[in-house]
Amino acid sequence: MNDVVLAAVLGVLGGIALTLLLLLARRFARGAADLGSDAEQGALRALHQASLAAPHLRGGLATPDVVRAVRHLRVLLGSAAVAIVSAPAVGSDAEPAPVVSFDGAADGLESAARRIAEQVRSTGRRQVFPAPARTADLEAVGAPIVVDGRIVGVVVAFAAPVRASLVRAAEEVADWCAAQVELGGLEASRTQLAEAELRSLRAQISPHFIYNALTAIASFITTDPDRARDLVLEFADFTRYSFRRQGEFTTLAEELGSIHSYLELERARFGDRLRVTLQIAPETLATVIPFLSVQPLVENAVRHGLEPGERGGEIRIASRDDGTHTEITVEDDGIGMDPESLRTLLTAREDGGHVGLRNVDTRLRQLYGSSGGLVVETNTGAGTLVRMRVPKSQPLHDPDDD
Repeated sequence: MNDVVLAAVLGVLGGIALTLLLLLARRFARGAADLGSDAEQGALRALHQASLAAPHLRGGLATPDVVRAVRHLRVLLGSAAVAIVSAPAVGSDAEPAPVVSFDGAADGLESAARRIAEQVRSTGRRQVFPAPARTADLEAVGAPIVVDGRIVGVVVAFAAPVRASLVRAAEEVADWCAAQVELGGLEASRTQLAEAELRSLRAQISPHFIYNALTAIASFITTDPDRARDLVLEFADFTRYSFRRQGEFTTLAEELGSIHSYLELERARFGDRLRVTLQIAPETLATVIPFLSVQPLVENAVRHGLEPGERGGEIRIASRDDGTHTEITVEDDGIGMDPESLRTLLTAREDGGHVGLRNVDTRLRQLYGSSGGLVVETNTGAGTLVRMRVPKSQPLHDPDDD
């Protein structure tokens, strides 16, 4: 590949979305006959190698997976050998040795890459190095990988000779690697946030519902032991599901099973004042949904819709196939609320009585975009209807892979 073309391509890689990379890579895989000039074909080859390398950098530079990225980066740079040398961890008294991920003819280059990385880290700038001893006259260029102002690693490329275009290309590759590491950090943060939100929901369930459920069970122990035993089993099923450790996703069928247990325990408190209607389309039962996304809506309907009123009321849970989506609704005929108050609680940061509703809305928007949140219809004295729409096809959210 022409070195000037390579340097120019690498200069814009950081701003190109991964989707574009994959689309262009797919086009490249179909053959080069219709790809235009040599420069265009070179650009597509560079994009293809970058798209192959990207996933292997998302876990950080000290993982075994990085060597797979280095293989593609060596092809991208057209170098005799390429190494990514991770930086030692910060704040550790016994810092581990930097990890060298290497591809190419070894012959002492791995140890040379480690020394080069130390010098680059000490200056914080890219540098060109003369041929180290016993390296077949291969010169080297080292460029720092900087994330949040800290050097997390160094890209080292070996060639004979190191031309100006390779120096620039190595620097651009280092910047691109930094972007991939940052993306990996964002993905990890999103996962941690999702786990924190689930812990928040579980914390909400624990004090309020568990106390009421155990009180209801205790009330039947002497008067109706069989009912008490059945409620204990329902309570066990509910808590087992709600506090399970694995998985951010489940199926609608599994969530409805937990909701059944929840409602049986609430019926023990409300008696005939709580009525439940289900209208579930069978074809929607296998829909993959975020874990604990429907159950909090039902609990919200009981706690804030029906419980404040003396007469109780009805909860209607429905699902239907809406073409590309499954639509799920939870409706109650309880006290409702002022729409302006609803908007406030959905955007408030502080904890409140409707934390479950706000939590579900936030998670849905994170997963499915700003238009994927809850739709709530309510007014004072008019009950509340909550609607959620979940895509039927979610290949990355298979609950069996959790």
